[in-house]
Amino acid sequence: MTAKIVKGSSFSGAVGYMLSKEEKAEILKAEGVRIEPKELTAKSFEMQASMNPNIKRPVWHISLNFSEKDKDKLSNEKMVKIAEAYLQKMNIKNTQYLIVRHHDREHPHIHLCINRIDNDGKLISDKNEKYRSAKICRELTEKHGLYIAQGKENVNRERLIGYDKTKYEIYDALKGAIPKSKTWSDLEKQLRKDGITFQFKTASKTDKIQGIFFEKNGIKINGSKVDRECSYSKIDREIKDNALKTLREAEQQTQQAGLAENAVQTLTSLIAQLSIFTTPSSSHYDATLAEYIQALKARKWAAKNKIRIHRIR
Repeated sequence: MTAKIVKGSSFSGAVGYMLSKEEKAEILKAEGVRIEPKELTAKSFEMQASMNPNIKRPVWHISLNFSEKDKDKLSNEKMVKIAEAYLQKMNIKNTQYLIVRHHDREHPHIHLCINRIDNDGKLISDKNEKYRSAKICRELTEKHGLYIAQGKENVNRERLIGYDKTKYEIYDALKGAIPKSKTWSDLEKQLRKDGITFQFKTASKTDKIQGIFFEKNGIKINGSKVDRECSYSKIDREIKDNALKTLREAEQQTQQAGLAENAVQTLTSLIAQLSIFTTPSSSHYDATLAEYIQALKARKWAAKNKIRIHRIR
């Protein structure tokens, strides 16, 4: 469950959109407003908002969106129950609201039109609304046993344009390429297939990497702006994990072959032959496997027939 919050000045615009879907719009509940005839619905909101005319944006238009996987769990009654719990937790009380379900998308969703001017003419606070909303959505999703989408899974890619479209194309490409990459060079090759390049951001007058930018279609986006999981540090960590997995698989091979005594040398030779890490002078130097190899070489082995590989942080 996710929420999209928009504040506006026109009740007629919000109500008009919510009820314009004809057979695809279904009124689930109205609190403090008339729904027949439809022309009076917006008027009901406007009359109450006039109690505090200094507020220029008295309209809250909030959509609550659910995963397509929850379609069979979400009756109209269930959605109203969730919507009212959401309003209570957001401290949106003692005011008018309209709840309408739309059936124009694959995923279940409802729209709420809410008066920010309560029944006593006071303004309902919107402080930290998006932060509070995200937390509440998570709580309600878990409470009602609904599907928890990972990251940007539920975003409709087909409706995106411009910057957002490119951002999600980069995100999708990274989620497919990172698990296959043991080095940054591997990742670079994978991304080029999708027309994506990247550039490291280094500290002033040093070679220390502080961040990463991705570029596609002339649009350059900071890795952390693509997604929190796409920052330089997060990607580097996952690449190192992939490299460690490769070393462990090689370790098993050496043990099976009865070469435990010379495991470090064997691993080094195998990795060098496969060219799965580059040299320090490379423009995209992969310290990843080099660090692992160096650590393995420096470590004292406790037993001849057992190799212990520790996580390199």
